[in-house]
Amino acid sequence: MDELAHKRSGASGAKTALFLMFRIGQERYALQAVDVVEVLPRLQLKPIARAPSWVAGVFAYRGVVVPVIDLCELTFGRPAQLRTSTRLVLVHYRSAAGRPPRVLGLLLEQANDTLRCDPREFQPYGLDNRQAPFLGPVREDDLGLLQWVRVDDLLAAEVRELLFPEEPLDPASLEESR
Repeated sequence: MDELAHKRSGASGAKTALFLMFRIGQERYALQAVDVVEVLPRLQLKPIARAPSWVAGVFAYRGVVVPVIDLCELTFGRPAQLRTSTRLVLVHYRSAAGRPPRVLGLLLEQANDTLRCDPREFQPYGLDNRQAPFLGPVREDDLGLLQWVRVDDLLAAEVRELLFPEEPLDPASLEESR
């Protein structure tokens, strides 16, 4: 059922949420659509010297410099494939309580489909994966398992500070040091 038909039918019952689905290799993942700011084609990024390999670079978005994470590299240690379906997905990243959300870019393979379902259909998978706390519960369907990626859990504290420092570098201080 498409989104418009779903609204017209006045579907009742369980509360549903919209998810953006994508792949890393053959594995399927999903982001909750309320976390998504915009889905863009893959863009040219400015690389960041000496950054971790999964930091794909930065780009300017509406006057703000946005860091971009290659989720394939972060998760499985290989870069996202250059495909027409590889997208740059901008998400709201909430780094800490009391701080406003920031825009974070994610390189995602085959990010070209959505799913509307009850979030309670995602179930724990029985593993406490502390190395990848962003990999949330799973949902089973005819194609296998779909795993929920929790945006706010993507970055460890030291990475968050690297990409979104509490005290951004003041350009004036660079001039003073000359």
